Amino acid sequence: MRIETDDISTLIVGPPEVLFPAMRDLFSAAARTGKHCVLSAAISRGCPGEPDDAICNSSHFHGPIAALSERQATALAAVGDAPNMGVFSVAQLSLYVMGQGNHMDEIYGCIDFLKQSGTFEKSKHFATKLNGDTGALFATIEQAFCSFGPPEGHVTIDLTVSANSPSAR
Repeated sequence: MRIETDDISTLIVGPPEVLFPAMRDLFSAAARTGKHCVLSAAISRGCPGEPDDAICNSSHFHGPIAALSERQATALAAVGDAPNMGVFSVAQLSLYVMGQGNHMDEIYGCIDFLKQSGTFEKSKHFATKLNGDTGALFATIEQAFCSFGPPEGHVTIDLTVSANSPSAR
């Protein structure tokens, strides 16, 4: 994994099985302070020309793609196995599957998974709102990222996660 921080952002590069637990743990630690905190992230895989290909290798993206229903079931099981972090958060995400003819099937399959994940709150314009313990929340986001779209394809997520907001729910 590679981490770069500057005055406006932090870049974390690595395979999803390292990246998502790192994001979960960092966000959970910040949220445990009781202060309002927000994570805004652009998460991407398969970007053409990225120099970090080798560092991002993951078994998630090898072999033939399973049927959509199989991937949904596997993703739901992974969310069920997520650790309880003891931190309630809300998230909003948009999944983008690029460069593929049946990209909408993948996006709708992901939306169906999100609705069954136990973290689904509501659909929003161009996004899905989730809530729950950060363990389940980040497991849901990781599965959305890893389970939908072709293994060798370009997939991105726009993500915002918030905890301890002073705004009324």
